[in-house]
Amino acid sequence: MGFKFTSQLLGLARALVQYSYWPAHTEQAHPTPAQARLSAIRRELETVTRATSEPLATTCSSQSPGSAIFPAAQRWLEGLLPRGLRSPRPAAPLTPEGSGEEVVLQGFNWESWRAADGGRDSWWEHLRRRVDEVQALGFSTVWLPPPTQSVSPQGYMPCDLYDLDGSYYGSEAELRRLVAALRARGIKPVADVVLNHRCASARGPEGVYNAFGGRLAWDATAIVGDDERFAGRGGTRKAAAGHAFFEAAPNLDHAHPGVKSDLVDWLRWLRRDAAFAVGEFWDGLRYEADGRPSHCQAAHRARLARWVCETGGAACAFDITTKGVLHAALEHGEFWRLRDAEGRAPGLIGFWPARAVTFVENHDTGSTQGHWRFPAARVGQGYAYILTHPGTPCVFYDHAFLWEGGLREAVAALVAARRPRAVLRILRAEQGLYAAEVDGRLAVKLGHEAWQPAGPRLGRRRLGRPVGRLGARLRRHCWSEPML
Repeated sequence: MGFKFTSQLLGLARALVQYSYWPAHTEQAHPTPAQARLSAIRRELETVTRATSEPLATTCSSQSPGSAIFPAAQRWLEGLLPRGLRSPRPAAPLTPEGSGEEVVLQGFNWESWRAADGGRDSWWEHLRRRVDEVQALGFSTVWLPPPTQSVSPQGYMPCDLYDLDGSYYGSEAELRRLVAALRARGIKPVADVVLNHRCASARGPEGVYNAFGGRLAWDATAIVGDDERFAGRGGTRKAAAGHAFFEAAPNLDHAHPGVKSDLVDWLRWLRRDAAFAVGEFWDGLRYEADGRPSHCQAAHRARLARWVCETGGAACAFDITTKGVLHAALEHGEFWRLRDAEGRAPGLIGFWPARAVTFVENHDTGSTQGHWRFPAARVGQGYAYILTHPGTPCVFYDHAFLWEGGLREAVAALVAARRPRAVLRILRAEQGLYAAEVDGRLAVKLGHEAWQPAGPRLGRRRLGRPVGRLGARLRRHCWSEPML
């Protein structure tokens, strides 16, 4: 099965599903069977709830947040370090996870549904005309917006899941041409799919919109039983499980056998092959009384890791922890935030990098919505961090194609210098300075304080030609240099 549905998925707003998959190389295999490792991690997390994990965030001064919550998983990671934190090839029944070397471009923003190129093209056609640029920038994967018919033009209020001609982004034929063009260049197209909720097409006997149309003609039993606005009659109680409701549409009962089966069939139809998946599990960070994030975000990272385990290890998660910590660190030069008590990165990338997708901005946090904007003057440094560090980095469309000042060239240089599945060694993390060594070959420096890598200088290569003030500034903060 391509995507495992559990009760935790009731809180999932979206998942990204790859249309096709290239298997990992044999040399990336790990001797411990994937299922056995996943079981060990799940055992560590099975008792971690919001109530029990929150107090752990106060124990960081004397104990590693990782060892406090995941002792077995920490031992596994430490044993894996000499192998470069490489992720194993998945064994049945897990689904493939990708090559581990992906660099993702989010190929849209909140306004992309509007006619592109002065109204001459649909968004699918607009992207198809840019595939050579996408390839030249070094992206291996493109995340596409929701492709199905939707009540909202952005695609996040889906109605008939099988109708790909009803999308504001273009027709099914245009989408197929785009996918073919990406695949022809070795780029993996990824679909944004909405699984948490679905809009009904007609009123049911209760007088509310809970009668679904199209090929998936469900009734109110497909809606969680405590969704009173849409007279849900499903067996699951979402609020009792600790999940928030999406207010604008019926919340689906993923425990319903028919709903689960239909969604799995639809996902198989959409992508045809087993694939890599990413889940968006939004959860609040821990904050201090002054409104600033706490240094230790162990509990937040634990909940992300537990969500991944609840998917059977079949999905990655957007590393919200890293985004929040990076915000605070770059905004005020508080780079001490970027190292936890055990010397690791503080987000999910410091615990489970093979399952962490890092990002600086997306269509929700930035674009015209701006729900959680990254500090604009620090965007370049944000990419210097996520594009050199472990995890799967995702670059926002606006930053790759719309921003000026040399950011696009800097991103391309960082992608070229990237060392996937590498070992991270944090050397300095203090006020005004962050310095790290990646795989013993890439030195990364952020902040205004002076720092130089130790060892012989074997021909430092700055990352990119300076283009404008932003490009010149970024070059002072990040470089690659052979380390002996």
